[in-house]
Amino acid sequence: MRAHVALFLVNALYGASHIIAKGVMPDFLSPNVFIMFRALGATILFWMVKMFRPKEKVERKDLFLLAVCGVFGVAMNQLFFFHGLNLSSAINSGIIMTVNPILVVILSFLILKESVTWRKSVGIALGATGAILLTLTAGTGSGDSILGDLFLFINAVSYAVYLVIAKPLMNKYSPLTMITYVFTFGLVFILLFPPTLTDFSETDFSILTQDVIIKIVYVVVGVTFFTYLLTMYGLKYLSPSVSSAYIYLQPVLVMFFAFTLSAVGIVDDYTDTITLEKVIYMLIIFLGVYITSSSSFQIKLKKKS
Repeated sequence: MRAHVALFLVNALYGASHIIAKGVMPDFLSPNVFIMFRALGATILFWMVKMFRPKEKVERKDLFLLAVCGVFGVAMNQLFFFHGLNLSSAINSGIIMTVNPILVVILSFLILKESVTWRKSVGIALGATGAILLTLTAGTGSGDSILGDLFLFINAVSYAVYLVIAKPLMNKYSPLTMITYVFTFGLVFILLFPPTLTDFSETDFSILTQDVIIKIVYVVVGVTFFTYLLTMYGLKYLSPSVSSAYIYLQPVLVMFFAFTLSAVGIVDDYTDTITLEKVIYMLIIFLGVYITSSSSFQIKLKKKS
C-alpha cells in the first residue's frame, strides 16, 4: 500500500510541474539550462543524503547498466520532456505520457519475461481507452506543436525503457544508491550535450524573479529529488507495468492543478479546457488504474496463501 501511495504522490508532483514549469520556459530559462539545474541540484541532494546512510558498494559490472539508466531515465527523458513542454501545451504533455504503460508492458514481456494477466490487460486497456478519448478532446488549442508532441512521445519511450532496465538493479541496491548513481551519470550526459553550456553562458539570471526562483526550486527538489526516490521505492515492491500505470493519472492531475493553481494566482488560467466530457474520461482512467493495481494485490495474496 505504501508503494502505491508513493507512486500517486509522484504523479501528483509531476502533474503540478507540467503547469508550473511551463511558466519558466522560455522567457526566463531555456529548456537546456532548466534541465541542467534540475539534474545538478538533484544529484547534489542525493549525494548529501547518501553521506548519512550506510555505505553500499556498487559492483563494477553494474556501472554500465547504471550509465544506461542515466541515459534513458535522466538525460533523454528530461531533455525531450522539457523541449517538448516548451513547444507544446501542458495538457498535451500530460496526455501523451499515458502511452508509457503500454510500452512498459511490451518491454517487460520482451526483456523481463513478465507475465501479463487478463485482469492487468483489462485495466491497461480501460486506462488507454480513457486516455485516447481524452486525447481527442484535449490540447487542441493554439499551443499545439507536432514537433513538441513528438518530443514528448520520445520522452515517454525513454522513461518506459528506464523503468524496465532499472527493475533488476533494485533487487541488488537500495533506492537511494540506485538513483544517486543514475542521476550522476545522467548529469554527465546532460553536460556533454553541446547546447547546455552554451545556453547557460547566454542566460540573463538578473531577470529571475522570486516567483520564478520558487518554481525552479519546486522542480529541482519536489519534482526531481522526491519523485525519483518515490519511484524507486515503488519499483522495489511493484512491477514496472503496475508502476507505469499510474501515469494514466497525469492528464487528470494536470487539469486538476491547472484549475487549483490558477485559482490562487500561481499560473495562468487554463480552466476553460476542463469540460464534463473530459471528467468522464478521467473517471475511466481512474478505473483502469484501480484494476491494474488491484491485480497486483491479488497475485501477492495468492502467493502468500
